[in-house]
Amino acid sequence: MAPDQSSRGLLGARSDRRSFDKNDHSDSDSDSDLDATEFLDREAQTSSEPKPAFLSSPAARWKSSLARFLAGRSRRCLIVLVFVVGVWVLLGAGGTFAYKKYQQEPTYGLSPPWYPSPKGGIASTWAESYKKAAKMVDKMTLAEKVNVTTGTGWQMGLSVGTNGPAVHVGFPQLQLQDGPLGIRFADNITAFPAGITVGATWNRQLMYARGKAHAIEAREKGINVLLGPCVGPLGRMPAGGRNWEGFGADPYLQGIAGAETVKGIQSEGVMATIKHFVANEQEHFRQPWEWGLPHAVSSNIDDRALHELYAWPFGDAVKAGVASVMCSYNMVNNSYSCGNSKLLNGILKDELGFQGFVMSDWLAQRGGVSTALAGLDMTMPGDGVGWADGKSLWGPELTKAVLNGSVPVERINDMATRIVAAWYQLGQDDETKFPRQPPNFSSWTNDRLGVLAPGSPSPQPQVQVNKFLNVQANHSIIAREVAAEGTVLLKNDAGLLPLTRQGLPDAKLKARRSVLARATGKQHTGKFKIGIFGEDAGPGNGPNACKDRGCNQGTLASGWGSGAVEFPYLVTPIEALRSQFNTSRVALNDYLVNKPPTSAMADLELCIVFANADSGEGFTKWDDVSGDRPNLDLQKGGDALITTVASTCGGGVGDVIVVIHAVGPVLMEKWIDLPNVKAVLLANLPGEESGNALADVLFGDVNPSGHLPFTIGKSLKDYGPGGQVMYRPNGVVPQQDFTEGLYIDYRYFDKQGIEPRFEFGFGLSYTQFKYSGLEVTPRKTKSALPKERPSPAAEPPAYSTAVPDSKEVLFPEGFSPLEKYVYPYLRSVDEIVSDPYPYPDGWDTKQPLSGAGGAEGGNPDLWEVYVEVSVEVENVDGVAGAAVPQLYLEYPAEGEEGVDFPVRVLRGFEKVWLERGQKKKVVFGLTRRDLSYWSVERQNWVMVVGGEYGFAVGESSRDVKVRGSW
Repeated sequence: MAPDQSSRGLLGARSDRRSFDKNDHSDSDSDSDLDATEFLDREAQTSSEPKPAFLSSPAARWKSSLARFLAGRSRRCLIVLVFVVGVWVLLGAGGTFAYKKYQQEPTYGLSPPWYPSPKGGIASTWAESYKKAAKMVDKMTLAEKVNVTTGTGWQMGLSVGTNGPAVHVGFPQLQLQDGPLGIRFADNITAFPAGITVGATWNRQLMYARGKAHAIEAREKGINVLLGPCVGPLGRMPAGGRNWEGFGADPYLQGIAGAETVKGIQSEGVMATIKHFVANEQEHFRQPWEWGLPHAVSSNIDDRALHELYAWPFGDAVKAGVASVMCSYNMVNNSYSCGNSKLLNGILKDELGFQGFVMSDWLAQRGGVSTALAGLDMTMPGDGVGWADGKSLWGPELTKAVLNGSVPVERINDMATRIVAAWYQLGQDDETKFPRQPPNFSSWTNDRLGVLAPGSPSPQPQVQVNKFLNVQANHSIIAREVAAEGTVLLKNDAGLLPLTRQGLPDAKLKARRSVLARATGKQHTGKFKIGIFGEDAGPGNGPNACKDRGCNQGTLASGWGSGAVEFPYLVTPIEALRSQFNTSRVALNDYLVNKPPTSAMADLELCIVFANADSGEGFTKWDDVSGDRPNLDLQKGGDALITTVASTCGGGVGDVIVVIHAVGPVLMEKWIDLPNVKAVLLANLPGEESGNALADVLFGDVNPSGHLPFTIGKSLKDYGPGGQVMYRPNGVVPQQDFTEGLYIDYRYFDKQGIEPRFEFGFGLSYTQFKYSGLEVTPRKTKSALPKERPSPAAEPPAYSTAVPDSKEVLFPEGFSPLEKYVYPYLRSVDEIVSDPYPYPDGWDTKQPLSGAGGAEGGNPDLWEVYVEVSVEVENVDGVAGAAVPQLYLEYPAEGEEGVDFPVRVLRGFEKVWLERGQKKKVVFGLTRRDLSYWSVERQNWVMVVGGEYGFAVGESSRDVKVRGSW
């Protein structure tokens, strides 16, 4: 998603001919496609506009700089000289952007072509919405259809994204807003826990409830489309900057959490957007020029890994009826995701049967005609390849492309129909819930008054843009529940936790003081002495001190970037603990710094230490964190703080509790085995109710039930070559080969026999659970392939394919356009050119339909339950609590010839509340999809017929309690 700024040098001179697609290289590896260097050179020869300096070749740029220096006078010359010489030195020293190293670019479009784009309207669940949409779209002019598909430009509305309306037929302008954990740039909203915390709850009901509450706030703020949830990045690299926006490093967990969130959001009539499709696994080089290179990184993935890992959770979201899918910035197999016909047409729309609309990430579109042909339905924010320049790749260019036949009329009809059908599908034609007016807040100012299109320099009247409507209701309750259930208890030696508000229970306190007296020779009496340590326990400069939360200061409750929000408040750990400890029994001392005085620690009996690790979106850098973390270490000296406190608290024998707030895995090897580090809590990113949720767990008001949504290794190297962020580019188009295939996170640890510090799914409780009585009940007979793809349950709308009259797309007479605002209109029909468009290879070859497709979510047989596994879970200890039985599938040992399988993969989980001594039966239904692998040869999901499937149920990926087979 976009940063909050408008200046960014991105690739893209525009051709004055059609839709300037030569920089798109969409899905074709034919000789007729130009590589990037050839495109820029051709553009320099043909464009009538002055060529920006960043479009020329590196050699030409240096010559130009030198010429300006020699010709110029004044001190500007000295600045240029210093700059040129400095960079030249870097190049000569073999710096990151050495030209010779990157002269050769890879072949574009290695992803195979898949045309034409499938039409929406085949699913019975969307049939009525498509009928309504067809009637509306049939009445639209071409300008209105283009308006609906094109954003109006950055800051050309009050939300972060707005398309154009079709006013004559009654279709309003849609309001799109970030993000995954709350409403970005809005006042009086809830700052929910981040996705990674939600994943750590392993609670389907809370996943749904958080999504529903989020949508209520969005609707009441006037938003049509929420830009979330996020299931990509998946978490291939533990240091990935935006992993925290998703739900964990496993496709099944991500899929369930994403689908439940989609259902929750859309239950309130708000469109959800599942993102980022696909394989946007790191922030470094995610988009052109953001890191100094003219191209984004290419995630090169094999077909099986794409299906079983990265596209898997998107399938769950499509099955849940998601209205929108956002394509990502990066390339996949050397074709930009938003122009990759295999991804959008072949996998998403045909194989998965997606019925909604595909939206670009903000400026992720890299071509005009080609992206429309490849399956993109809506471009955001509307500007082309430069922030806030008003030069859209669609808008008037799409209008011309339809009129000259480059984009078929049936394609623009389908694009508009998909968007309108989604609007009807969510009931947004109900004006009592979705009034036809701008949102009641502005993303761009906190003032009451402002203009409706602040990105335009054109004069505009001042209107009320902020109404300061409070939509929080009682959603803090949900936020607190998610934060508490998403807190993972990693260590609890001698049952130190839970504490009491008097410190320790009397019996424990007496025993503890006896131990301290023997160890130090000092007798403790009076109040129980507790120390709180670390910046992460306190408020710092406030939760909103840094723009987009783009720094690490004070307690950490969110990562940074477009996925962050303005906190309405943030309950810090020290605030909550101070309010809850009984001051008549407890002497609480706080040292909210990471280098506290050691002299203060000797008399303490219990020390609680806070440390953290932050990251975020790549457009912001903090310290040495450029989006992606440079390592898995605790930040700001967190490790040293913990070891210092442990060595000095109570003379080195006082009990120590460590609390970590983090965006993902952190290394704990420097202190985790210290004898007086008795308890460790990973509180993830807890949102506004941080301190209260932590206190709930520390005092036992909530029995911890969080489980890790990722693996915590003993070193970054433990995650394997595929787990390493590419910090330095290896070419002008950085090539990131996903050679590990299926083996990320716990799958890699299992395959390589690496012992983690804490395995995926791990989490302790204040009670104990017993598993027994596993039963396997077949529901359907095994067969290698799913049933034959069914015929469409409904027919897509049919429209006239005649090219409209060009006069209907001219600017209306007397119309005064806003500068930089993106309109669909032309000033003259002379702008239309009729030269034949150079379609990519495969354009005229209709692709066979996938046997894995046929309905929303894919072939319906894939979603049928083929076997059930049940298990008895009993609470056998002293307090009530929630168990999280996890089912892992083990493929038949015989397997399939030449097919490799992970040791085990997650295929089921439930969260079960059990009173003391209570027993419940948990049933897992495994679908054909759950039991299958993706066959590259058969291009379908294949179930292993020979041998026995194994089912392992337990409390983590390695803590197996009971087994069964089928």
